[in-house]
Amino acid sequence: MKILVLGLDCAAPELLFGYEDLPNIRRLMRMGAYGRLESVIPPITVPAWMCMTTSQDPGSLGVYGFRNRTDHTYSGLGIASARSITEPAIWDHLAREGKKSIIVGVPPGYPPRKINGISVSCFLTPDTEKNVFTHPPEISDEVRRLFGRYPVDVGGFRTDDKAWLRDQIRTMSRIQFQVVRHLMQTKEWDYFHFVDIGLDRMHHGFWKYHDPQHVLHEPGSPFADAIHDYYRHIDDEVGRTLELLTDDTVVLVVSDHGAQRLDGGFCVNEWLVREGLLVLNRYPSEVTPFAKLDVDWSRTRIWSEGGYYARVFFNVKGREPQGIVEPAEYESFRDEVKARFLATVDPEGKPLGTLVFKPEEIYHHVRNIAPDLIVHFGALYWRSIGGVGYPNIHVLENDTGPDDCNHAQFGSFILAASNNPLSGEITGARLLDIAPTLMDLGGYEIPPIMQGRSLVAGVTGQPGGDSLAPSEETIIRERLSGLGYLG
Repeated sequence: MKILVLGLDCAAPELLFGYEDLPNIRRLMRMGAYGRLESVIPPITVPAWMCMTTSQDPGSLGVYGFRNRTDHTYSGLGIASARSITEPAIWDHLAREGKKSIIVGVPPGYPPRKINGISVSCFLTPDTEKNVFTHPPEISDEVRRLFGRYPVDVGGFRTDDKAWLRDQIRTMSRIQFQVVRHLMQTKEWDYFHFVDIGLDRMHHGFWKYHDPQHVLHEPGSPFADAIHDYYRHIDDEVGRTLELLTDDTVVLVVSDHGAQRLDGGFCVNEWLVREGLLVLNRYPSEVTPFAKLDVDWSRTRIWSEGGYYARVFFNVKGREPQGIVEPAEYESFRDEVKARFLATVDPEGKPLGTLVFKPEEIYHHVRNIAPDLIVHFGALYWRSIGGVGYPNIHVLENDTGPDDCNHAQFGSFILAASNNPLSGEITGARLLDIAPTLMDLGGYEIPPIMQGRSLVAGVTGQPGGDSLAPSEETIIRERLSGLGYLG
């Protein structure tokens, strides 16, 4: 059987399943099974999509977010690319069976993956006018000739010009779906995977208008229905796409994580300074990103990177260049720091509800250089602010521009197929279960390296580098900063 995956980045189950006026989504729900889908930790676009397609957790991939430590220096951070993922994805396993795949916009997808079939890179592509964004390269020319400039994202995403943003996201999504349907109709494929990044951008840009509980909610806003309207747009595009399928196609609509309101930012490095764990030679006179701080590493024990969640690093003796945390005291010190993070409070002094994770306790394997602690402030109702120079620990504004929501731990899935034994609402599904489930329904053996289980058969699998050019990394870094992934 053919397999079609329509990825809706950030699709929230409360909305995808809650809106009654999505006829194509509702039809798929009636035809098959659906439910909340537990994402990985952290529930971030990179690495979540590749965790889904490889059935490997972030530690096993060695990718913990958009930026990852490349060495144990204090500035060795690299941006994840398609080359950062070395574990085989579902399309690689199918290629061994002689099957062809088409993947469009699956992050991280730049440089375009060389697969048995066609790949179109994702929103990390610096410039589709100047860069080859497909494999094979001639598909780039075909797309430009038929559809003009191919948009991978909306530049200037952090903006107060909401009418412009709404229209740009809709235009981007419409063109991408046109390209998807063109490839479906004109190219050979057994597996097709597309990710619409527009829904994520809509959530981040418009959540406060539709959610009365949002701290910045604006009742009666002309954008009150912007998110709902985009779900209707997605439903229409899904319907047009389904018309092209035969009955022997497995259809999966799925998201990598969910969405929820953003209550504010927790200034993690500011907090570490006040706790005496991060020591500066000179406190900045204005808000300053961590990379530009004058840090006294001889007295600093901890620092953190901002973003939607906090990656916390220890300055360990013998590991970091000027490490001072004794290896023999590492674990007890880490327990102490974890307890201090768990005790963080909101502006009113009430428990924030922060979650703290040790990588080796949540991952099958810990590859490359993982954070010493992973911190979800307020269970991700608060984002991590990495700069220093703020008058308060809690801030309402985002350090990268307007942002209305954060990611939620549970995304969504709808699975429909003629041979699918499941129906109705399903509980307990995890992101890592998707790839083995699809291979099971497609009639393929589930590779033992996959960490998830087939939802349709209950079969449990056993767990079993090249850098970008400087100019490309600069463009991608600026884009990620604008999107809020870097802080």
